[in-house]
Amino acid sequence: MNKKVLIIGAGGFIGGFIADESLRRGFDTWAGVRSSTSREFLTDPQLHFIELDYSDVDSMAQSLAGALPQGEKWDWIVYNLGATKCTNFADFNRINYIFLQNTVEALRKADKIPEKFLFMSSLSAIGPGDEKKYEPLTSRSIPQPNTRYGVSKIKAETFLQTCSDLPWIIFRPTGVYGPHEKDYLMMVKSIDSHWDFGVGFRKQMLTFIYVKDLANAIFDALQSDNTLRKKYIISEPRAYTQKEFRKIVAKALGRKFVIPVRLPLWITYVASVVAEKYGVARMKPSTLNRDKFKIMKQRNWACDISDAVNDFGFKAEYSLEDGIKETVKAYLETKNKKK
Repeated sequence: MNKKVLIIGAGGFIGGFIADESLRRGFDTWAGVRSSTSREFLTDPQLHFIELDYSDVDSMAQSLAGALPQGEKWDWIVYNLGATKCTNFADFNRINYIFLQNTVEALRKADKIPEKFLFMSSLSAIGPGDEKKYEPLTSRSIPQPNTRYGVSKIKAETFLQTCSDLPWIIFRPTGVYGPHEKDYLMMVKSIDSHWDFGVGFRKQMLTFIYVKDLANAIFDALQSDNTLRKKYIISEPRAYTQKEFRKIVAKALGRKFVIPVRLPLWITYVASVVAEKYGVARMKPSTLNRDKFKIMKQRNWACDISDAVNDFGFKAEYSLEDGIKETVKAYLETKNKKK
């Protein structure tokens, strides 16, 4: 029988690719979304939809119980719900931590605890890495998150570890990029305009994971017998400098002339504060804010992915160059349509 998969937080950039990969593998796939969630990337007619109110445990339990015939459960649940930027920092705790608690309680009430539950955390849950010897972050690194986003993710992870009845798997992906993603798109647009803005003057090592590789890794981990109650860093196996990233993007865009600009950290911090307050005034979260500044300030994002390789054969099929080609292609197609 086909596996039944529920993707909670299926709307948006990553969720659409997870749903596509689930369907590609032949699984019966449900997309858990809010009533207000855009379904722009959830257009496959094979998808089943379930609307969830993450702030109301009883309402969510009713929706979950009614989505399947009595006695049936989803084999796997992928929990992809989360906020990466908020106008009010308290919303990180509400969305990334409280909503997870509510979901688990609703699953219990509905008697829908799955065979496996994969939680999408973040590398930011670990916090800053070694910035002297540039040793890579590992799954055994002691978490010391220095952002509100990272704190909310480690709280969520800690909560899952207290759930003895929930067969969890935790993913900590590094920077996820691909078509339709918005934060890295700002960097692509900047380089397309012949400018490359970087922060700080000390060496910075960046890591990436292409969204299709992340979606593949999710289902490879769920299908493995070796992954229950374990945490995995998901990343391409190598790190890149800002200069290498710029060259790869410029090549994909056909830009031979790009001006690199390095901004001192103090100027970036001031800009982050101003952008954050402007976002609050507009009631729209700003991509640049004090939380994001701490992430940009971090110098070492190098990762050790050996646990994922050993436990479920993880392999990033896309190098940064290959992934950027697809990302830039989608960007240029959208750009040309607007002309």
